[in-house]
Amino acid sequence: MYDSELKRYEQAIQTYLLQQQRSFSAHNEKAWNQNNYTALVNRYGEPAETARKIEQNPEWRLHPFYKYMGDVKGKNIVHLMGSNGIKAVALGLLGGIVTVVDFSAENAAYAQETSKEAGVSIEYVISDTLSIPAETADGQFDIAFMELGVLHYYIDLHPLWEMVGRLLKQGGMFILHEFHPVSTKLITSTGKKHKVTGNYFNPGIEKSTIAFSKHLSNEEQETLAMSLHRKWTLGEVLTSMARSGLTISVLEEEPNHKGHDIGLPKTYTVVAYK
Repeated sequence: MYDSELKRYEQAIQTYLLQQQRSFSAHNEKAWNQNNYTALVNRYGEPAETARKIEQNPEWRLHPFYKYMGDVKGKNIVHLMGSNGIKAVALGLLGGIVTVVDFSAENAAYAQETSKEAGVSIEYVISDTLSIPAETADGQFDIAFMELGVLHYYIDLHPLWEMVGRLLKQGGMFILHEFHPVSTKLITSTGKKHKVTGNYFNPGIEKSTIAFSKHLSNEEQETLAMSLHRKWTLGEVLTSMARSGLTISVLEEEPNHKGHDIGLPKTYTVVAYK
């Protein structure tokens, strides 16, 4: 009786969180489809210019997680929340067969133009990650990966890891490269000074300006909607991933190499398998 009631409550909680995630994602999708193409051009240059830069050293664009991928030639790879397509183009130049999933049509336009200029073909699926069409999420991928500033768009990580499982072949690899929560949740840095200003264990939802906003004019910035974030601890990320059936083989914490920040963790990489 107790187990059946517990299961019923868990299912009710998961259903509620999924409903909240849809609202959460819709809000963030709107925020990421406003002037983003202009911001990308301001940040990286026109697609032709970006393509030339990637061609010079595609491996560098995939640092530091490329070492875990091995030879990507002929491998089916999906980049979840793949944004501007720079990583996808780099993998395409190295011989990968690459699909990008992202809910920003402006990201898609920039990525597709850049890939064309680089002479590689990528598939771009404009979709929320949890709503990937069944014809894409059919266990066809050798590698799935996510990187830098993506997990905070989820208020529950379990559906995300379940989607990763649906995308991967049996034995397929998942790579997560993310900002370290010590830097994003706990510490504020100004020059040589570092202060503990946050609560590492705070599970609350925060409002924030869109990452690309600094590459727009002040006038354009004033019109932008805010995005919503839920920041995760390292323990929450790893535990939820393991409970979803992925087998974790690597956790690498990467240091900050800036002079004032030496000794602080900047990013981390997790490698897991289906």
